[in-house]
Order: sequence, then C-alpha cells, then structure tokens
Amino acid sequence: MLAAMPATPRTSPEPGEPLIRDRGDACPGALRLHSADDGRLARLRLPGGRLTAHQVEVLADAAESLGDGCVSVTSRGNVELRGLGEGCGGALAGLLDRAGLLPSPTHERARNIVASPAAGLDGLGYADVQLWARELDALLCAEPWTAALSGRFLFVLDDGRGDVAGLGGDVTLLAEGPTVLLRVGGPVLRIAAADAPRAALAAAGAFLDAARAAGNGAWRVRELPEGHRPDPAGALARAGIGAEPVPVLPRPVPPPLLPGPLGPRALHVLAPLGRLTAAQLRALLPAGEVRFTPWRGVVVAAGHGRLAELASYGLITRPDAPSVGVSACTGRPGCAKSLADVRAEAARAPRGELPVHFSGCERRCGHPHGAWVDVLATGDGDYLVDGVPTPRTSLTEAVATARTTR
Repeated sequence: MLAAMPATPRTSPEPGEPLIRDRGDACPGALRLHSADDGRLARLRLPGGRLTAHQVEVLADAAESLGDGCVSVTSRGNVELRGLGEGCGGALAGLLDRAGLLPSPTHERARNIVASPAAGLDGLGYADVQLWARELDALLCAEPWTAALSGRFLFVLDDGRGDVAGLGGDVTLLAEGPTVLLRVGGPVLRIAAADAPRAALAAAGAFLDAARAAGNGAWRVRELPEGHRPDPAGALARAGIGAEPVPVLPRPVPPPLLPGPLGPRALHVLAPLGRLTAAQLRALLPAGEVRFTPWRGVVVAAGHGRLAELASYGLITRPDAPSVGVSACTGRPGCAKSLADVRAEAARAPRGELPVHFSGCERRCGHPHGAWVDVLATGDGDYLVDGVPTPRTSLTEAVATARTTR
C-alpha cells in the first residue's frame, strides 16, 4: 500500500528581494497531505481533468468515508478532498491506487495537465488534445527526472479554439491543424502535431536545466531570473524534434466555458462555488467519462436530456444563472489564513459580465485568469473591491457595479 508523504515547508522572499526558494515544494498532493483548519487536505491531479465512471464512484466514496463528503474543483481542473483525518493517508492512497488514479507515487504531483475540456466531443478544434494529455502523462510518469518538477508547474494543451491557451501554462501547446505552436515562457516554436506530447516533455526538461543553472529553486518558468531562460529549441533538437521559431503572438484570455450543451454528445455543468457533494458526483453518472474543467465545472459525455436532472441536484446548468463566474477561496473556517467567511459572501454575489473572485487573504488562492473583479477581505469585517475600500453593507452593490461597468 502506498504511504502518505510528510509535508515540506517553504519560504517566501521579502519584498524587493529576488525570488530564492531554498526548500522543497510544499504543494499538496494525493500522498503529501496538507494540514488545514478543517482537517487534512489532499489534491488529486487529473490530467485533462478526466475521470472514468468507476473513478467518479471511487472519488465519491473517498469523500464520504474519509473526508467531509465533498470535493473541491480547482482552477486547473483538479480536485481536492478536505476534512480528512490525521491517519487516513494510507487508506486514501490505497483507494486511489486501486482505481488507477496514482500511476506513479513519485510523480503524482507533477501531473498538472490542463487540456481543452470539450476536445473530441463537440466537433470543434484542430486536435483531440485529451489524447495528448494521456500520452504526456504516460511520458511524465516514465521518466525519473520529471519527478523534480514542482507541484505548480503547468502543462496547457489547447485544441486550437483558444479556451485554455491563456491560463498561464509553463509549457503551452496550441493546435493549428497539422502543426502546433509550443510556448515556454516567451519563445514560441512551431512543431509537427505528431510530436506534441514529446515536445512538451522536452520543454519541461529545458526548464529544469535553466532552473538548476539559476540556482534560485524556481518552481515555474516565470520565476527564473533574467539570463536563465529555458532553451526549448535546443531541447527539441536533442530529442530529434524539428522546430521553427515564430513571432510571439499575444492571445487574450477567452471567456470561461459556460454551462449548457456542448455539441450533440456532451454538456457542461458548474459546481456551485467549486464544491460538489458526493451525491452530486454520483448524479453525473451514467456517462462515458467526465472531465473537470478549469472553470470549476464538469464536462459530462452524455445527452442533453440530462440537464434538467443535474439541475435538480443543485448543479449549475444555465449560462444565465446568477452564480456563473463567481468563485471563492476556502475562507473561514477551513483556512487559518483567511480573514472572513468569503464563501458566504460569494453565495450572495450579483450577476455580471466579468468573473468575480472572493479572497480571504492577499494570497488570492484560486483566482481566475484574465480580467476579473477582485474582492478581498480586510480583516475588519469590510472588503476591498478592485482595491477600493468597501463596507460589507455595500458589498453587493459594489460588486454588481464592478462586474458590469469595468
């Protein structure tokens, strides 16, 4: 049976100092549990967000038998179990391992792969990047050196529709048809689509080479100091992959995937504030598969006739629902750093065009990418809305204005 791993503390730089990480990555995983005020927390990486029907059942069982009965969907399409007991690490690892959710105990935190959630289901896009996600995951787990990637290093695989390309990947693949754009930090290279997963792996190796040379313990490409940028072209050449440099093309972050039908064979539903009960998880079935999305939702490979049924379980199925685009960190009482019960405030958020995120502290855990309304607890019962001091009594009005006029 797989054993839980102890957490490793990390340090942060002082304001104005260069980033130097002199300790290991403490990002939680399925084996490295994190201590929170509401119990232990496990974060389970799901490459491409994908689960089989059997794995959905296992996850629901784990939430009920070991945790608080719910799972949280993260902004990378992963899931978290909260409220876990101190001694449940071995039991949890065994459940996940038997379900095929821990293909490598040494690599489970390095499997951060976001892929276009509707790829292969709605007839859009240039490539089924969900297949790339599975191939890349197998490559990551097969190489001992990839275990050195931090739990925050992110691969993003976009099928060409542009839905996930702007989500801050360290290595991003954007399908164009028979070719693919590969981006690692700044440089952009064009490669053959057939080489995409292997190229992503080689690019990750280029980052690790640069991080070792920099010596600052960088976890992500953006943390590398000047003069220590990755050399993806060299890494691809060594792997026998042809590449052509192309100009850097800025791409705006597209709007989130809204709830509702996706082509004739799938649908997208959102988890209220990113939380699903075990009953809501089971309600997703029967389905060919489910895919958790970076917008804290689930793509279900099932017919449109199931939307009304899923709505009856409290899932968000309409694009005009008031809670669309509303997210929040854990807040009180689950997080010791939080200054307020921000989830309670978020549940009252008014509708608007822009996403809005409620944060209990300045870390702003789980905030969206692109343009969003920033609601930050100040600790005195009031808030900052996009930096403007706002009494709690005026919070709803301020958020409504910010979501519709900015």
